Amino acid sequence: MVARSGSISLASLQVGRTQSALSMQMQRLEEALGQALLHRSGSGVRLTVAGEKLLAHAESLLARHDEILADMGGAGLKGSVSLGCPEDYSIAFLPDLLRGFLAAHPDVELRMVCAPSSELRPLLHRRQIDMALVSVPDPEGNEVIRRESFVWVASEPEPAILAQDSLPLALSAPVTLDYRAACDAMEAVNRRYRVAFASNSLAGLIAIARSGHAISVLTRMAVPPDLHIVAAGLPTLPTIGIALEFAELKPSSAAKALGSHIRAVLPTLRSERAGAEAVLPGL
Repeated sequence: MVARSGSISLASLQVGRTQSALSMQMQRLEEALGQALLHRSGSGVRLTVAGEKLLAHAESLLARHDEILADMGGAGLKGSVSLGCPEDYSIAFLPDLLRGFLAAHPDVELRMVCAPSSELRPLLHRRQIDMALVSVPDPEGNEVIRRESFVWVASEPEPAILAQDSLPLALSAPVTLDYRAACDAMEAVNRRYRVAFASNSLAGLIAIARSGHAISVLTRMAVPPDLHIVAAGLPTLPTIGIALEFAELKPSSAAKALGSHIRAVLPTLRSERAGAEAVLPGL
């Protein structure tokens, strides 16, 4: 918990011990191993190289411990797992994904972190989350478990702002796939544009699109029913893949079970938008 939170004080709240007791415990662990495990600073703590090595061993031991108890006791799956997910995927998929998993494994404690893929990967690297659904640019990659297309979205099917000399766009951060897809598509056809609005929040992008002052880019399944997909007059946007990545080569039993569930269920889910388009094929 110290490694995940980057703070002894925060970790003490999560494990139910005082800060001084947990700090003393960490010092004793360092003394027993004869190596410094933490870099301490005014802003918090981070793992040393030795700390990273020990954490990998410790998590493997804890995962094996849970497996042994479950096997010997005949009990259901237990433990905790943290899942990272972009906001649009969480809205479209997580209710159906988690409903089935938590019904089958009620004793598993699940923690959710919603953030763009570019922010989730560093969290995985630092082992602050166990696993994450992330976007990948290659929709045909072996790790891809679902494909989603980017679409232009506006308040009207043929918005008046299409006539503007420089098209106003509402996009998320420049490091995200939707930002790069939109800019690359516009530049490929020499269409003038400007990033008039920026928001890392899906709700923010949707609100701007609803206002009619800009066209946004969303994954198709994240488009709410009151917004329109704009095709005429705009270049085609690419398709991306959704992959599941883990922090550990040997995840815990709870993480492995959740991963298996996601891989089995995610490809079968249909968004509300997809269902509407199936009923109304002319739209």
